[in-house]
Order: sequence, then structure tokens, then C-alpha cells
Amino acid sequence: MSHQALSPAEAALRDAALHYHREPKRGKISVTPIKPLSNQIDLSLAYSPGVAYPCLDIQKDPAKAVEYTARGNLVGVITNGTAVLGLGDIGPLAGKPVMEGKGCLFKKFAGIDVFDIELAERDPDKLVDIIAALEPTLGGVNLEDIKAPECFLIERKLRERMNIPVFHDDQHGTAIISSAALLNALELVGKNIWDVEVAVSGAGAAAIACLDVMVALGVQPQHVHACDSKGLIYQGRAAGYDESKARYAHPDTGARTLADVVKGADVFLGCSTGGVLTQDMVKTMADKPVILALANPRPEITPEDAKAARPDCIIATGRSDHPNQVNNVLCFPYIFRGALDCGATKITEEMKLACVREIAALAKVETVAEVAAAYAGQKLSFGPDYIIPTPFDPRLILRIAPAVARAAAQSGVATRPIADLQAYRASLEHYVYQTGMVMRPVYASAKAAPDAVKRVAYAEGEDERVLGAAQIAVDDRLARPILIGRPAVIEQRIAKAGLRIRLGRDVENVDPDNDPRFRQYWETYHRLMARNGLTAETAKAAVRRSNTTIGALMVRLGDADALLCGTHGRFDQHLDHIRDIIGIEPGAPGYATINAIMMPERTLFVTDTYVNEDPGADLLAAIAKMAADEVRNFGVPPKVAFVSHSNFGSSKRASALKVRRARDLFCEQMPGVQCDGEMHGDDALSATLRAQAVPDSTLEGEANLLVCPNLDAANILFNVLKLTVSNGVTVGPILLGTAAPAHVLTRSATVRRLINMTALAVAEAAARGVKMRE
Repeated sequence: MSHQALSPAEAALRDAALHYHREPKRGKISVTPIKPLSNQIDLSLAYSPGVAYPCLDIQKDPAKAVEYTARGNLVGVITNGTAVLGLGDIGPLAGKPVMEGKGCLFKKFAGIDVFDIELAERDPDKLVDIIAALEPTLGGVNLEDIKAPECFLIERKLRERMNIPVFHDDQHGTAIISSAALLNALELVGKNIWDVEVAVSGAGAAAIACLDVMVALGVQPQHVHACDSKGLIYQGRAAGYDESKARYAHPDTGARTLADVVKGADVFLGCSTGGVLTQDMVKTMADKPVILALANPRPEITPEDAKAARPDCIIATGRSDHPNQVNNVLCFPYIFRGALDCGATKITEEMKLACVREIAALAKVETVAEVAAAYAGQKLSFGPDYIIPTPFDPRLILRIAPAVARAAAQSGVATRPIADLQAYRASLEHYVYQTGMVMRPVYASAKAAPDAVKRVAYAEGEDERVLGAAQIAVDDRLARPILIGRPAVIEQRIAKAGLRIRLGRDVENVDPDNDPRFRQYWETYHRLMARNGLTAETAKAAVRRSNTTIGALMVRLGDADALLCGTHGRFDQHLDHIRDIIGIEPGAPGYATINAIMMPERTLFVTDTYVNEDPGADLLAAIAKMAADEVRNFGVPPKVAFVSHSNFGSSKRASALKVRRARDLFCEQMPGVQCDGEMHGDDALSATLRAQAVPDSTLEGEANLLVCPNLDAANILFNVLKLTVSNGVTVGPILLGTAAPAHVLTRSATVRRLINMTALAVAEAAARGVKMRE
């Protein structure tokens, strides 16, 4: 990527990325205190004089640093900026956004804190000295974007000097994921890893690391034929080669080019440049070839070209828009999670191989309902297009971290071996569903949805927030927006906001004052409402003046796949239009709403926040059932708490008895879902408090779905959380029970919430595949 002229899509991405990094706070990470500091007593404990006591304890026993400080959960993401992504040698300061981004992934996927450290030092020995001196601060080191061959020397020397895990992700992360892909691909094509011939394009840090792991798994070194920018690496090559490549240099056979070594190869490994593997080369490969084309952003060959040349091939790339993405996020958060938790002093080959095997095994395990729901419309079963798990499979941390901890103990590098791995695995569930990554599977599902179900009608098409959301939806290919509103007003506001979308080109426009479908719409509305006192003239007027009515009719008649409304006006008014026109899903008890708030430490869903004022026990149980099903659509197993002023029978008031009865009914209807109640809100989030009240709770850990006794309780709870929780992201209201996707937002909706709801509506439309055309 350079400063050359950008395409419109690239310019849009640039503008969105710059805004993301600048607003509302600069950068992507911060240091946040985790202990109270609200009075003189807190101050005396956090600092002088109380802080002296943990200092003295650590002086006597350095292992106590894990108990008293954040070091045991702190990784340094360290670079000198000499090989940053596809940008090259841009220097440490320019590389800082990448390191902050890596820190976000560590935190979001595995709960690991990060200091990003950018060092203005190019001399490898001096760099080693600086990083090694940071050992008292850090629990682990993730080397990032350091160019080859220096990265090999730096990592090797740091591993020798430091007694904490050191991991160069550019090498080993790619190696672990690609090796897992290789194992599964070879299983599918029926080839033995000991027999395969491997042709390699690229011999930098990532390629050599990949080969080392593959050899450890069984690939024979003499079967590896590696090419760098100067051609095939062979003994005595006039152009020479550095020490890191020597172990894959073989006697001269006369072969010189990539085309020479690809011929007859079973496996192609690419860590080089886009487009270097041609279709003609692929045609010369052995039967059922395995292609790992990992160059980014453009792979060595695209899946389409590879499949066209060899329909029998299995291909993986580094891109998220193709099946079988080799993505390092499948690995690095979880290998560090396991290493930190067992106090590993090194990341050994055994730990890496354990990670490989767990990733490979997970792809062959039956997809859980939550993952399938989150990736609706995508085939997630072991096969040529699914040889490695999706990056957002919540089971990754539950499998990889314990396997890594076990391997560390077996390797003799665990200073705190984990005796009860089953209990450890259960404790890791805390990191799985309680992070800001909950929306990611929804976005993945929306992006993968066919265009035929991506038509989202926005009732308030003139709203600046809606226009901003429509721009992002177009740029990210999340949806095909339909803006309902006056075209002149929309165009004027698009220009004022500096947006690039154009009516008729990027987005559809429905003008309430001039649309050729007006007669069809008002006649349909009249037919639906004639027995409710609606005359033909009133129907005409309603279709002219109510954008929500138009949007609902579009969904009803198949002109749109989903409706978003509610950024202006009263919630109940919008809901009435949806009820009258779209109707209730067959089998649903009626409508209800659920809101989600994604906080740094947990994600909570709250129901019913907007519809049912005081539901009886039967309806409350039915609402909980619809809400639990919706939680599953986020890839999250629902854990339900029926909350009340009463705590397990402490009150006999009617509302307490109602909630208790609703819980009993829900348990009968959904026996496979964890739930309990009636209980206080704090008991819902604390297993310790719950155990003090009842010894046999049917809910484990924290609840993630709070079912409130009435609308007031649910609405107040959600809105207070929304405003008081720092960095919380909200989704909703999500309208449950509709016959087709339709959601009523609120006046406080932001562009971000509109985008979240757009993705959710498209994912819902894809999962339903509902067409309502009469």
C-alpha cells in the first residue's frame, strides 16, 4: 500500500480507518485501574505506605509478582518497524497503530493485557539487550514485524536469555495455522504427510517457520523444495543464501524456478508475492494438490483460478473473503493464554505442535449450535472448504489454552503446572462470550449472505446517522440500503456530510411523494386494515406520510428483506405499523424486545425492554424462550437469570411468585438451557453470592440473559447500564416474534448501533430466507 491514487473503495476504507483511530478517543488502547481508588484508605493501599508490603514479599520470593502485580497477564508486543504488514520498513512510530491493534486482539480474544513497545533500534544485538531488560515488567514477549533474517537471531537470543515466553508471531503463528490446515487437507485427499513433495514460494521468516513445523509433523526435509526471490535454493547456488535457509538447500538437480519444483508437487506453500503461482503451474501438480497461498492482500493464486485449473485441489489463503482463512488470531491469543496461566518460561516446540493438533481437531468436531447460528448460511462441516475453524469459534480458547498448558508441563517449562485441566477449561469460559467480539460472527454472517437477502429499508432515510450507516454498509458490503425519503433532501445531506454514496448507483431511493408502486402499496395496506376502520383515502394518506408504513409494506411485498426504523418518533407508533403489516411469526406468543450491551468484561442481554408492560408468567417464559434463541444467534450459549426484587423465595409478593413460575415454565420448555431464578441482579452475575443463597443453583457462572419481571425494570436497567458503563457497545432493541426481519430503534441510536442492527437484520434475513410476497 502506498500514497498513490486510491480507488473509491480504498479511499472509503482509509477515511473510515483514520476516523476510527482518531475518534472518540485517540488510539485504540488505554491503561485502566482495576482496583478502587475513591478514598484515603484506598490510596494508602494502592501506594505508600501499603504498597511496601507486596514489594517486600516479591523481594523475598520473585514468584509472588504473579499474585501482586499484573505481570502474569501482561504481554509486550514489540517491534522496530522494519517489516510492518504489507507496508515494509516504515519505522517504529508508523508501526504503532499495528501494535495497538495487536493488543486489542490479545485483550478481546483472550483477556490478555498488552503494552505495545516500539523501539527505534535496528542493531539486532542492541535490540536483544533492550528487550531482555524488560523481563521484570512483562509476562511474555510477542515479537512483531521485525524483518528477516534478523528476526531469527533476535528471537533465538531472547529465548536463551529470558525466562518468559518469547514468540515471533509472524513466524510461528502462520506456521501453526498453516500446518493445521495441511494436516486436515492431507487427510481429506488421502495422502501421508511422510510422502508428500512440497514446493515453496518464499523463504522468509514465515515460510521457514512453516517448514520447520511441517517437518516436525512428518514432512521429510528432502521433500521440501524452496524458492526465494533468486530462484530455487540449492547447495552451491552462485547467488548464495543466508544461514536460516541452509537446512532446506539440497544437492543441485538442475531445477531452478518455481515452475520446475511445482511440477509433480503434492503441496504448494506460498509466503511470497501475489500472483506468482499460475494456473499452468497448478495444472502440473500431483493428483489432488493442496495449495496454501498465504500472501496478503493478494494470494499467490486466487481460489477461483486454482479451482478452475484443478477442480480437485484444496486451497487456503490469508483472506477472510475466501474459505479456509489462515488467520493468526486462531493461535496467538490462546497460546499465550495457556503459557501465561501455567507460568511457562518458554514456548516450546511441543507447545506449538499441541496448538496445531487442537486447531486441526476442532475443524473436524461437529459445529455447535451457537457457531452454526452465528455463521448462518455458511457450511461449517469438515471438508475441502472447511479445513480450519473460523476465527470466531468460541471453542478455540477452551481447547488450545489447556493443551498448551499441558504441553508446557510435559516439556518441563511450566513453573505453575495446572493440575486440574478440566477446572481450568471451565474457568476459560469467562473469556469466551464476555468480550466485545460478540458481534463479529454476526458481521461475518451478514457479509457472507447472498445479495438477494441484503436489501435493508431504512425508514428515516433522510437522517444523517442513517446516511452514515448506509455509507459503511455499502463500503463493507454488509447490505444493499434502501433509503426512504425525499431524494433532494437526501442528496443535499449526503453532500453536506461528505459521503460518497449516490442514489440509484449505490443505494435505492423510495420517494414517498413519487413512487410507481404507490397504488400497489396503498391498496395492500387498505386490504390489510379495511376491517379496522381504515378507508381507501386514509390508506393513501398513511402511505404518503409514514415512512415506516412504506418500509413495512416493502418487506411484506418482497421489495425489501428487512426494515430498520425508529430513529425519530415513538417506539409504539412504529411497532403498530409493523404489527399491522408484517405481522407475528407463526408460533410466536407476540412481540418482545431484547437489548445487548457489550462491556469490557462481559456481554449482557436484557429482555423485555420495550414491548410488554407487565407480562404474566406464561408470557414471560415465552419471551425468555424467544430471547434465548436470539442470544444463540450471536454464537453465545444463553445462560438465563429470571431477576426480581425477591431472591429465591425471600418475598411472597405477586411479582416474585410470577417470576418464579415463569422460570419453572421456561425450564420445562427449554431443558437444555441453563437458567435459575427468581433472584437478585447481583446474584445473577455472581456464582459466589448465588451459592450463599442456594447450594444447588441450576445456573453455572455468570448469567448473560437477564429476564426482567416487567417493561419498567428491563428498560430502566438497560438504559442505566448504557450510560454508566464506560466503553460499552449496545445493540438493539432487537424485535422478537416478527414474521420477517423488522426492528424499531430509538432516538439515541448512533451510527455504530445502526450498523450493528443492519448486520443483524441481514444475518436474520439470510437465516430465515423468508419472502412475504402475496
